[in-house]
Order: sequence, then C-alpha cells, then structure tokens
Amino acid sequence: MAAALLVFVWSAAVAWKVPAVLTRLTRGGGSARLGIAVWLIAMVSVLASGGIALAFLIRTAVTGWSHVARVICRSVAGGACTPVIYRSALFEIGIGVAAVLASAAVGVLAWRYGRRLQIAQRQTRAHAEIARLTGRRLSGSGTAGPGTAGPGTARPDAVVLDVPQLAAYCVPPGIIVVTSGALSILAPAQLTAVLAHERAHLAGRHHLLLALTRGLAAVFPGVPVFARGQGEVARLAEMRADDAAAERAGRRPLIEALLAMGTGTAVTPMMAYPATALAAAGYAVAARVERLLDPPRRASQVRCALALGSVLVLLPLLSVLVALAVSGW
Repeated sequence: MAAALLVFVWSAAVAWKVPAVLTRLTRGGGSARLGIAVWLIAMVSVLASGGIALAFLIRTAVTGWSHVARVICRSVAGGACTPVIYRSALFEIGIGVAAVLASAAVGVLAWRYGRRLQIAQRQTRAHAEIARLTGRRLSGSGTAGPGTAGPGTARPDAVVLDVPQLAAYCVPPGIIVVTSGALSILAPAQLTAVLAHERAHLAGRHHLLLALTRGLAAVFPGVPVFARGQGEVARLAEMRADDAAAERAGRRPLIEALLAMGTGTAVTPMMAYPATALAAAGYAVAARVERLLDPPRRASQVRCALALGSVLVLLPLLSVLVALAVSGW
C-alpha cells in the first residue's frame, strides 16, 4: 500500500506542479518542437506513474488480503476474531471486488478516450471527403516559390471552398483547405506562406498530437498537465509551423498573411505594421506576429533548449527511479 501511495503522490506532483514550470519554459517558443516533446513526456509520465500505482494497489490487494482482513476483523470483533473468520471467503471477495472496481474505472476511462479518438478520426475523414467533393483545386499564381507550383498550375494538395469566411486549415491525410474569402485578401507570396504553414502542420503530424491531447483533457478535465497541456501543445504547434513556413516562404510574407487573416484586411507588401493592426488581429495572432518580428536570440534559444532537454531527460528518469525504489516495498 505504501508503494502505491508514494507512486501516486509522485504522479500527482508531476500533474499539478510541473505544468507551471513548463509554461514558463515554453512561453517564448524558443524551441517549439522541443517544447511539444516535453509537454507530451510530462503527460506520458503522469499516465505511466498512475498505471504503476494502480498495479501496486492491485498487487497489495491480491497478495495481502489476509493481513487486511485480519486487521479489519480484529478492529471489529477484538479477541473474538479468529483465522477462520478473517480468512473467510467473504473478506476475500470484498477485497477482490475493490481491486476489480479500480481496474474497471481505468478501463472505462481508457474506453472513453479511445471512443473520443475514434469519433474525431471519423469526423476528420468525413470533412476531408467533403472538401474533395465540394472544393476546387487551387491554382498557382505569381512566381513559384520554394515547393510551390508555377503560374497557372494546380496544387493537388490544396482545394478552395467558395465561402466568404476567412479560413485556411489542413485536413489529414494531406488536404489543405483555403476559402475564397481568404484568397481575396492574400497576395501570392502570402498565400505561399499560408500553404507552407499548413504543410508544416501535416508534416509534423500536429493533427494527431492535438487529437491525443484533447482526448486526455476531456477524460481528465481537472488535471492541470492535461487541461493546460492541451492548449500549450496547440500553441507550440502553431509556432513550429510558423518557423517552418518562415524558412520556406519568408518571414515577411508570413507576417503579412497572419495580419491579413487576423484583421480581414489585405496587407500590401512593404507596408508598416501599426500597433492597431496587431490589436485587431487578436491576442493569439498578435503573439505570433510579435515573435516573428522579434525572434528569440540565439543565446536565449540555446538556454531554452538546454532547460527543456534537461526536463525531457530527468522527468521520465525520475519517474522510473521512483517506481524502482518502491517496487520492493
């Protein structure tokens, strides 16, 4: 029982205390890919430690039922308690039921999680099929950038939905959807940056990461590492896609595209970016634009990577050491 309690306390400490530390380390997005990995490893550590605590609890219930029965029996009957009583099938069944109930609770949570993933996957496939059927292929225009099609050619991975709303997003396994409303305000270079951003999401399997973290947040809504981690992974995924798009299509066209999509107004190349435009773009877009305008310095990126790398190594290592230390109890 002591072993199960200690491992559970460690799992709870990671789940409640580590998110605040990780939020500070990943706030600036100095190493977005590493930040995503650290958040994921924290979630896995909590799940693994919780599973180990449950295993210890079941083992204690199975192997130590007679001792527990004796303690309970003597606390009730005193000296009248004999081995014949506390070793009876009634006590054995009671302890077994407790272990089964704990296992069943875990099974229900796992089923709910798997069910949510299945529903999300089915909805994604349906959305992709609708995009294929109702959208038209996006034709290239202007000068072909890196990885883009030339003038008048079609981009087979991108489709246009004829709706006025401003939107650009990707749908696995590899479709990028752009609305006609977005096309009306994006210059060719800006559109190239948007497509590069969405391709980075697909290449990084960000849709899968978001589905996994959203499922955990839904199943464990009160656990900070899952509840907060869902939003942090999504934010870092956007930053990682921004970095890839900036490398592929240029930083300035990406900034212009973000401002255009955020404000709903076309942004011409080489124009100044007033503070009012950033405010109108909304907090999330403004934070991404500011990061692109003033990227973290090299020294800051190295410090951030070292700190995140240390957490990435130490967190699972400490979880394993805690489990090994108490396994003999």
